[in-house]
Amino acid sequence: ADMPELERLMLHRLAELDQTVRQAYAEFDYKRIFAQLSAFLTGDLSAFYFDIRKDALYCDPISSKKRKAALTVIDHLFRATVKWLAPMLCFTAEEAWLQRYGESAPSVHLQVFPKAPAEWRDDALAEKWRRIRNVRRVVTGALELERAGKRIGSSLEAAPVVYVSDPDLFAAIVDADLAEICITSAATL
Repeated sequence: ADMPELERLMLHRLAELDQTVRQAYAEFDYKRIFAQLSAFLTGDLSAFYFDIRKDALYCDPISSKKRKAALTVIDHLFRATVKWLAPMLCFTAEEAWLQRYGESAPSVHLQVFPKAPAEWRDDALAEKWRRIRNVRRVVTGALELERAGKRIGSSLEAAPVVYVSDPDLFAAIVDADLAEICITSAATL
């Protein structure tokens, strides 16, 4: 409960995927598993979560609550995704598992799928972050236009001013650190 919202959102996504992956394996629907996990790994993790959290992981002190929370979530992410992928990517999952836990560790194929705790589910938080991600998408689109126009090189050279006329959207994002989320030097809402 003390974790930052972004980490709680990733745990929520793991809880959602846990349900989907279990059901799909029970139905032998490997295409759905692969599609869901691929979208999660590329869209939620690589292009969003890791993009935002890499600075905290590299720059924050070891004692930082945000850094510790990120490392905890990354551990949950690793264990869940490797176990979920193991039946389909046998050798790759085994390699990743043994690289992480050592050659003497029991095989990933001897592990059971992790059961996501019910308290990880937070639909209200997911809806809030859906709105925040939509704003982020608009800001990153504008940053790309500025990059293309050679007015900025890196997003950290920008300090966007974001205008929101929808009161519900404004309420959802007013407390968010837009500069961190959009990876800019500053951001004004």
